[in-house]
Amino acid sequence: MIVLTLFSASPNASPLSLNDIMHFNDLQKPQLADNGKVMAVEAKPDRGESYVIVKSTDGKKSFDIAGGTKPAVSRNGQFVSAIIPASLLDKETKKPDELTQQLALLDVTSGSQQIFDNVKSASFSDNGEYLAVWFKADKNAESAEDKDDSSQSDNSDKQPKVEKDDEGSKLVLIHLASKKQTELTHVTQYTFDESGNYFAASVNDHSAKNHQLIVINLTHQSKRAIYTGDNEQIGELALSNDGRNVAFTSGSLASKRVAREYQLHIIDITSGKHRQPKSDNWTLNQFSTLMFSRDNERLFVGRVPQVSTPKNITKYTDEASLFDQNIITANKNLRVWHGDDPKIKPQEVKEYKDELKRTYLAVYHIQADRIIQLADKEVPTVHYGEQHRYLVATSDVPYQKMVTWAGFYQDIYLVDLNTGRRILVLAQQPTNQLPTLSPNGKFLNYYQQGNIFVYDIAQARSHNLTAEINTTFANEDHDYPSAAPGYGFGPWLENDSGFIAYDKYDAWQFNIASNSGFMLTAGKGREQQVEYRIQGLVEDKQPTTLKSGELVLLKGYSHITKADGIFQAKVGEAGVTSLTDADSKLTVLARAKDAQTILYSSERFDLYPDIYAVIKADFDNKVKLTDLDSQRQAFDWGKAELVSWTGGDGEPIDGVLIKPSNYQQGQTYPVMVYYYRFMSDRLHSFPDMKINHRPNFAWYTNNGYAIFLPDIRFEIGYPGISAVKALTSGVQKIIDMGIADPKKIGLHGHSWSGYQTAFAVTQTNMFAAAVSGAPVSNMTSAYSGIRHGSGLARQFQYEMGQSRIGESLYKAPQKYIENSPVFYVERIKTPMMIMFGDIDDAVPWEQGVEMYLAMRRAGKDVVFLQYEGEPHHLKKYPNKLDYTIKMRQYFDHYLLGKPAPMWLDKGEAYQEFAEGN
Repeated sequence: MIVLTLFSASPNASPLSLNDIMHFNDLQKPQLADNGKVMAVEAKPDRGESYVIVKSTDGKKSFDIAGGTKPAVSRNGQFVSAIIPASLLDKETKKPDELTQQLALLDVTSGSQQIFDNVKSASFSDNGEYLAVWFKADKNAESAEDKDDSSQSDNSDKQPKVEKDDEGSKLVLIHLASKKQTELTHVTQYTFDESGNYFAASVNDHSAKNHQLIVINLTHQSKRAIYTGDNEQIGELALSNDGRNVAFTSGSLASKRVAREYQLHIIDITSGKHRQPKSDNWTLNQFSTLMFSRDNERLFVGRVPQVSTPKNITKYTDEASLFDQNIITANKNLRVWHGDDPKIKPQEVKEYKDELKRTYLAVYHIQADRIIQLADKEVPTVHYGEQHRYLVATSDVPYQKMVTWAGFYQDIYLVDLNTGRRILVLAQQPTNQLPTLSPNGKFLNYYQQGNIFVYDIAQARSHNLTAEINTTFANEDHDYPSAAPGYGFGPWLENDSGFIAYDKYDAWQFNIASNSGFMLTAGKGREQQVEYRIQGLVEDKQPTTLKSGELVLLKGYSHITKADGIFQAKVGEAGVTSLTDADSKLTVLARAKDAQTILYSSERFDLYPDIYAVIKADFDNKVKLTDLDSQRQAFDWGKAELVSWTGGDGEPIDGVLIKPSNYQQGQTYPVMVYYYRFMSDRLHSFPDMKINHRPNFAWYTNNGYAIFLPDIRFEIGYPGISAVKALTSGVQKIIDMGIADPKKIGLHGHSWSGYQTAFAVTQTNMFAAAVSGAPVSNMTSAYSGIRHGSGLARQFQYEMGQSRIGESLYKAPQKYIENSPVFYVERIKTPMMIMFGDIDDAVPWEQGVEMYLAMRRAGKDVVFLQYEGEPHHLKKYPNKLDYTIKMRQYFDHYLLGKPAPMWLDKGEAYQEFAEGN
């Protein structure tokens, strides 16, 4: 373990170690009861066991669930459940099939906890009155069945082996108030209706040849089988929200799952009426999903033209087959890449399994007893919504080939739910600019070329709502060689009367009837350089709509101070009122569905983001619910401040300077420079207390380093030199401030900033050492490489995306060379360590090999860390810890003059390790 202390610590503080970082707990997303009275949140360490914190939002009740993860809260907040997974020790020492997990059920009223063993999953009913606990299959029971089967004589009545995904297991349904339990066995699927009337489960008992759909009346706690078959696997199921209808699929057990066709069933629970909707040319498979609309009028179904089955391998059967050319070539391993393929082969291969699972949305109109196919292979995606007449559909099919060099586009359609007819609204729209459909389905809003439009569906006309507005709605900081995107949309207003949209700073309210808009934030955003965005809306299956005169919360981020405030505005009126502001980052975390309770956090580099509760936006009477900042208070901690300077081209640039925990005025310090693109918005962010591929800021500042996070502003066509100008001018600024020791400045970057780091050391000798993680070193070879994670070609990244060249390699070869560090290795005087995982899924790891070999050939100070079996970001904890230690040792040696460790001084010989006994 590395511990470096340059300064005397405060009397009550301990030095921050890697072990402390491993144990530092971090709060995950909190869960809030619908009535707003109880919150539960997982506190998760970087390594080790989590625990769940349960608090009443008035702060009067507090409980912990030891080892708990993934908490869920019942609607009224009386009960909290949490999964207790296997311990870290068990995970590291046992086989995966030996691991089990528990479920903890906490009664918040009494504080009592109940533990269930060997749990697969659990869920509360929507009304919070029931809990379903689904258990993993009993291995001992399975073994006994297998034993019985093996003892049977071989005859034609013997059942085929049951596929794993067809097997069921025990489920217990608990009425929480009375503690009454109903037990079901061989359950493969289950669901509650939203109203709390019914519970349904697919029960597939293969040994008894009994396959049933069981429905439990939750009011009377009675159960009955409403469908039974002896050779049909009951598959997916759904309950309508009013509990009237149940839908499910069934398929013949004579077919394996991969080739099994399923039938759709709908049964009226009260009357018993049974329907099986069908249509020509479409069927269902094992991946078909079912979902009722919230108004219970429609059932949405995922269907396929035919069930896709994997190709069987042709086998040799006799001597003659060994010389049969058809059989021999059928066993070839070949992928044919054709110039007209819509997708290049690596992308096609990566997406193959997902394509096998793809289904195409259809809608069944319950009253009309009619099924309409909405999606197909030409327009494969229909975006679900509760609108009655139209939904938005998208297709990237015409643009799949051009993805390789131009990026992602799609056509936007409206699809008629009654007929399946499609209306093309937008052609070749950027994929990240999806329109939104009004709640009643009358209008579609969208952004295009700097303006906001609304499409009137009835009139089949678009209106430019911002043509007469001087403010641009295009991203003002867009520095990519592509059209600037917009800033997005806020919620719609009720009755389709209007919607909210954003420019860089202000929120605008647009009126559909008048095709006009006004600044809801009254221009205060641009005037004060504060970015206003509506926050604190209820998260539900359908987006929230706003009412005229309704008060809404907005978060205001200051581009000047980088701090947040919470504000209030009234729908329909221009102006904002400040509710709270602080020299910190504020995050709205949750909003109760049935109450005006909001959870939020406040953080700075030296303040952990603990959770607070407020009611009716009364921030003066906030209630603190957690106290994880106490972990930080045991250590000396650095402080962050904003730094501004003028860049190499005269442009203003910001950055963040984090001083060492025991900073002394007038003394200079070693500096770790870490960056990517815009970093100044992290001024008030608490450091990520994890061990990973990044330097841990708290660890470095606690051990005498300053951290510098400069913004980088890019010029299209010249990303490398843009980065160098921003870096060198920024570092010179902190040298001039008397903070940085000019001989002790280190540079670290990963991925895109890994590239910038590798390029920077070819252009400046300002840095004493550099660490470059997963860098592109040669744009000419990387241009036609593959992103192994997605299978996509990398060409679009250079022509239209992050690499910002803006032209193809063939039209602008000199730009690719000028921006490639590998061509300038002779200039390098800075020692550099390169790190790559050798199955990197974003950047070909051979790019690291190219840089290493070029520097090695040129006689430069270089070391290359190849982590085996690792992707773009290290995943295996031993590798993350090793890299963290080596990175620190590297900078300590070159910046502080500490002795070089053996791996750095002499390298390491290759060796293989035998498995332990």
